[in-house]
Amino acid sequence: MMDLNRCSRLLSVLTFFTLLLGQTVQAQRDFSNVEVTAHHVSGTYYYLEGAGGNIGISVGEDGVIMIDDQFAPLTDKILAAIRELSDGEIRFVINTHVHGDHTGGNENLGKMGLVILARDEVRTRLRESLPEIALPVLTFSDTMTLHMNGEEVYIFKVPPAHTDGDTYIYFKDSDVIHAGDAFRTTSLPYIDRENGGTLQGTIDGLGLLIGASGANTKIVPGHGVVSTREDVIAFRDITIELSDRVAEMMERGMSYDQIAEASPARAYNDRYGDPERFLRAVYAELGGEE
Repeated sequence: MMDLNRCSRLLSVLTFFTLLLGQTVQAQRDFSNVEVTAHHVSGTYYYLEGAGGNIGISVGEDGVIMIDDQFAPLTDKILAAIRELSDGEIRFVINTHVHGDHTGGNENLGKMGLVILARDEVRTRLRESLPEIALPVLTFSDTMTLHMNGEEVYIFKVPPAHTDGDTYIYFKDSDVIHAGDAFRTTSLPYIDRENGGTLQGTIDGLGLLIGASGANTKIVPGHGVVSTREDVIAFRDITIELSDRVAEMMERGMSYDQIAEASPARAYNDRYGDPERFLRAVYAELGGEE
């Protein structure tokens, strides 16, 4: 059995190469035809749709709060889209987690002198692959609150779900929660185990989002469309249902290939696409040899 120190070293290497691969793909991708479009959600809050994760924007007399920044080649287009909403100073850039489709613009924004904010875990992981100028300069371990644009902006940690550095941002006065990739509408949960994501944390994190939301709260996923508390409840229930199915199959001695062949998620394939990534993560989380 692999000892803990060796396991830890292997995990660090895997994390490094995962981030490096993301940067390589970013460098090779053609972003010239990507359009960045703003959508008003409620109150001071908008989100920008382009390539990569949804970007949250709060605008008002105190300036701009920006959540995530997609890919580096899109920085100019993103800034132009923000300027269509506000000519105020961008006061903070909040990273919801480590992935390059949410943090790829950090270096450009850091060179502009913008203040990048994230959980401690995000800075720790980003420093393995990015220069100092691209790293968050303000970090937190549990919660923090910004008071801007007539908003109380409550920033709080998520249990290890999509990654071990996920963050929710609740704009209380606009009644909008920016959820990052701990919740998405484009696929089944993406549990990035190499970056600290877990199945139980995914379920608990969705429960946390449900508990923080009201009947009228608008929830902006990391990928996909604006949703409601009821949408998150349904997504959480599907996650539990499918993980229970995989657990039951494993108890009957089925291998991953046998489980995949049985297609326990087939009822959701039209909605969420290929379930392989989710099923493999669940199988591994429940003790399978993946």
